[in-house]
Amino acid sequence: MRIILFTGKGGVGKTTAAAGTATVAARSGLRTLVLSTDAAHSLADAFGVPIGPEPTRVADRLFVQQVDAQQRFERSWAEIQGYLLSVLDAVGVDPIAAEELTVVPGAEEVLALLELRTQVLSGEWDVVVVDCAPTAETLRLLALPEALGWYLDRVLPADRRLVKALRPVLARAAGVPMPQDAVLEAVERLHRDLEEVRALLTGEDASVRLVLTPEAVVVAEARRSLTTLSLFGYRVDGVVANRVFPDGGADEWRRTWVEAQAAVLAEVEQSFTGLPVWRSSYQPSEPVGVDALAGFAEAAYAGDDPLAAPKGDGPMTITRTRSGTTLRIALPFVAKSDIDLARHGDELVVTVGSYRRLIALPAALARHSIAGACIEDGALRVRFRPDGEPAP
Repeated sequence: MRIILFTGKGGVGKTTAAAGTATVAARSGLRTLVLSTDAAHSLADAFGVPIGPEPTRVADRLFVQQVDAQQRFERSWAEIQGYLLSVLDAVGVDPIAAEELTVVPGAEEVLALLELRTQVLSGEWDVVVVDCAPTAETLRLLALPEALGWYLDRVLPADRRLVKALRPVLARAAGVPMPQDAVLEAVERLHRDLEEVRALLTGEDASVRLVLTPEAVVVAEARRSLTTLSLFGYRVDGVVANRVFPDGGADEWRRTWVEAQAAVLAEVEQSFTGLPVWRSSYQPSEPVGVDALAGFAEAAYAGDDPLAAPKGDGPMTITRTRSGTTLRIALPFVAKSDIDLARHGDELVVTVGSYRRLIALPAALARHSIAGACIEDGALRVRFRPDGEPAP
């Protein structure tokens, strides 16, 4: 199954690119779902039809879905929220305030990921295209499965039988109710589901596609997005440059725009070396409806396969040699001064700007010491040596 996530700065046309790609996929004979995690509900506008919380057929083999976060929230979070409300009630928190406190920031995005997982595992689709929220929200969203998994690993009791036996004692000692089995099961289920989401989205058949317009500020954000997505192990398979002015001709105003965009597009080609850059001309109006969206995508991809999966190694690889083991993490556009690297037990902590990733080291590397690190060819390379072996 092929999974493609589209993201970009707000207003660059990512919904149009996602919808167009899905339309072309369906017309090639593949069962296709285009799913939106963006609260703006732009997919309905792009297709020009009402869209509900369940997959809605808009053409042969083409279905569209707008995730109903509230509905998904009630299904996945109800047990946990109920327990949190009982704890807050026990310590005297006002019920209305308690209700607000138990709505976790970013919960809607997490639950959208869980819906994506449900659809991918349903077996009903050959292709799932995701119209993500604008860049910043998407980056936070894609970092969540690993981050929440890290916390849940530490929060979940190691032995639920012990918790069950000691529940009355713990409740009296703490003065608040202890979680019942249903709550622990809900947390464990959330943990497993998020781990599966991450495995699906970092697999060989999944990738992220960046959408931008030829503007310096937008391109700068796209560059940062590529760095952050690579940090968290997501493959970026290409860039859609949207709203490119055609030849200016005798029109001085348009010729000025064409020249300005040409300079930015040259920077795009240089910045995203090794990735295809598909261009879409400025349209007199927004493509609306299945036919218009298909025309948009066909013109943009210009004969390329829009569903081609990225080849080669992913953003993170481990190489073993006689001299030791090297962990490589692709971090394009990053300088040594931009990175903070630390070792915490069996985890490697990598910080780039405001984003931090805790990488659980494989068992073989967990018994090794860091021998050195460097930035080389757009990647962080961390060298390990077996404990007890002298530094080179």
